Amino acid sequence: MLIQCPSCGSRQAPRLICTECGGPLAAELDCFAALGLDRKLVINPAALERSYHDLSRKIHPDRFANRPAAVRAASLSATALVTRAYRTLRDPAARGLYWLELNGHKLATDNKQVPGDLAELVFDVQEQLAALRAMAGRDAGALAQAVGARRAELQAIWDDSQRALAENFARWDSSGASDANRLTAELKAILSRIAYLRTLIRDVDRELENTKAA
Repeated sequence: MLIQCPSCGSRQAPRLICTECGGPLAAELDCFAALGLDRKLVINPAALERSYHDLSRKIHPDRFANRPAAVRAASLSATALVTRAYRTLRDPAARGLYWLELNGHKLATDNKQVPGDLAELVFDVQEQLAALRAMAGRDAGALAQAVGARRAELQAIWDDSQRALAENFARWDSSGASDANRLTAELKAILSRIAYLRTLIRDVDRELENTKAA
């Protein structure tokens, strides 16, 4: 399907910037295409940054403030798309979730229970946090220290999960559709683990901070 440039009227395949006049186009693109990247999960952070900043300068609304309404609207649309794409792809977990979406999957249906190998740890940490909240800072030093040790344990598991995510991304890029079912199941499991760890680490950090302030 071709789209029409609001600046010069030329018709072309959907893209962010018109090939004829360099004006912004209000095209519907996936996050990879919006930033001019190959649809691969392993992304060079420096290349992502360069693409984002280069495109943002070229389509920034300030450059088209005095142009017709259609051009201004295209600039706003393209800028919003680039910003959304950048925020999605720069974070590995968000990138993984988006990859599932692109391939017709959602994490929510597989994310209703605590991952089995984390269940005991999650239960123990939640108990410690409840006890820490109940003490409200009174003589909580020993318990806060124990929670701090748990925080280090959670960080180690988080780091391992991030490495597992990177390895899954690399296998996606090398194996592709030939191993999609296994890689999808693995990706869901890793993302589920990361989601629970993110919430738990946030709760631990908040309670430790509250204890220090009490």
